[in-house]
Amino acid sequence: MQISIIIPVKNAEAYLERCLDSILKSLKKAGNKKAEILLVDNGSTDNTPKIEQAYAKNYSFIKILNCKTPGAAAAKNLGNKHAHTKYFWFIDADDTITETAITKILEKTHQDPDLIMLGADKLDKNGHKIRYFSPVDETKPDYKSRFIRYGMGPWQVVIKANWWREHNFKFPEGIIHEDMALMSILILYTDHLAHIDQPLYHYYETANSVLHSQKWDKKYFDIFPALEYLHAGFKAAHADQTYEKELEWFFIWNLLIDSAADFKKFKQGRPGFAKSRAMLKRYYPHWRRNPFLHAKPWKLKLLVRMNYYGINKPEI
Repeated sequence: MQISIIIPVKNAEAYLERCLDSILKSLKKAGNKKAEILLVDNGSTDNTPKIEQAYAKNYSFIKILNCKTPGAAAAKNLGNKHAHTKYFWFIDADDTITETAITKILEKTHQDPDLIMLGADKLDKNGHKIRYFSPVDETKPDYKSRFIRYGMGPWQVVIKANWWREHNFKFPEGIIHEDMALMSILILYTDHLAHIDQPLYHYYETANSVLHSQKWDKKYFDIFPALEYLHAGFKAAHADQTYEKELEWFFIWNLLIDSAADFKKFKQGRPGFAKSRAMLKRYYPHWRRNPFLHAKPWKLKLLVRMNYYGINKPEI
């Protein structure tokens, strides 16, 4: 087998069959015995375990792992430990892949890259395309800069197992935003990449996560330890100065655009603006001069400045 598909699963009864059926269809197209599927159950309390057991009974290459530590990061880390193939791929239980995805990925593995970057379509809950996430093109001179600024999701990267373990990469457990905390660090440790500029992955915008919740959750503040983890990873690799402007932009985007939108939705989120200001003052006091920010439209630059001071009032 060449690839392990690792699927963290929690209360995914509404989506899991759709996800698994798309993978099975893609495996069939690739000639079947090319992969193992690891379902890492993270304490499901709905009918998800029954669905997992039914698929595992019918397909010997589908295995169920029970993760006792809460959180997607722990599930991913556990799945990785049990993967027994040359490559692995994290797939979310509420997403799907295309029929040709595994075939095209296996073709790229012949180049023996450490990372294979994929294109992905973002879809609404009805399956209508919202946008296309293009992969980073390693033939471009600024590909590392883009990879760092882009913050690619784990589902958009197929990873060589031995390379991952050699560098002891792990998602930080106990927080959300675990992807953001780690993924940009990966590019610091390899120049051997490949990409497929086609939408092989379908990322569905659903309400199945904390970040899409209409209720306040203190985990919205996990953005701060996630960015601390990211910065520490760059410093450990002696790359925090080399990619200072890229990291600075990553902080600006995630604190003053994405997280600010979450903070202003809830009165409990208001302290997040002060936390964001404190973090930027600590790491990037001259963030207003960032070249990637200056290249953006004036409306976005105005929004960033307003969010820095927490001017927008909470909606609820």
